[in-house]
Amino acid sequence: MKKVFAILSILAIISFGSTVNISAQEVASQTDQAAVNNDTASAAMVTDTAQAVEEVQAPAPAEGGGMHKALKQKFIEGGPAWMAPIALCLIVGLALCIERIIYLSLSSTDTKKLLADVDEAWSKGGVEAAKEVCRNTRGPVASIFYQGLSRFDEGVEVVEKTVASYGGVQLGLLETNLTWISLFIALSPSLGFLGTVVGMVEAFDRIQQVGDISATIVASGIKVALLTTVFGLIVAMILQVFYNYILTLVEGMTNDMEDSSISLLDIIVKHTRK
Repeated sequence: MKKVFAILSILAIISFGSTVNISAQEVASQTDQAAVNNDTASAAMVTDTAQAVEEVQAPAPAEGGGMHKALKQKFIEGGPAWMAPIALCLIVGLALCIERIIYLSLSSTDTKKLLADVDEAWSKGGVEAAKEVCRNTRGPVASIFYQGLSRFDEGVEVVEKTVASYGGVQLGLLETNLTWISLFIALSPSLGFLGTVVGMVEAFDRIQQVGDISATIVASGIKVALLTTVFGLIVAMILQVFYNYILTLVEGMTNDMEDSSISLLDIIVKHTRK
């Protein structure tokens, strides 16, 4: 399940990256065309501009392309100034999420089998054989076991403190980059809200310049402003799902480390009394 989740995440990033690339090119061409039109416009053409806006907002014939094309069109309408940072939050955030999922998947260990192997190796070859089993096993649990067994000669209390201390180190490694993911979760809707506020200010500036509160004058500006909030919230929800899934993996591995550490101390005590 973890591998399938990671593969789907990678495909989502590749698909969204191609969409952003195409959208950015179209936004650039539209921006250049808008700049030329603005240079040739004059104050006397306000009425014609309002009529043009009204025509643009009229319902267009339905075209094929499905949801993917519709999202791309809305992304272009949102404008590059605000949509590009939101898209960057999604791409970087998903990359960090996938890195964590792959790392945690590779770090998972069958602790019951590892404990059985350590106990059996200790019975046959002593503590060095048990350490060799831990050395040849990947994952944070095996690393904690190795550090604890390395202090076996100093007593059970020292082993217990070593296991607890090194467990905190491994927990920190498991939680790497989670702070950055939570940052992008908070940043993407904030950018969307900021784009909406700026768009509303521009819409009211347009009303002040024209001197008339007409829906056709400000409707397009308000629509573009609200699109930034929509995409910001979508990005935040996507990253939040991945973030909670990663937290679930980390919590499961943390509980596994704590339980297995207690079992390791039991094994050490058992062999110490022999």
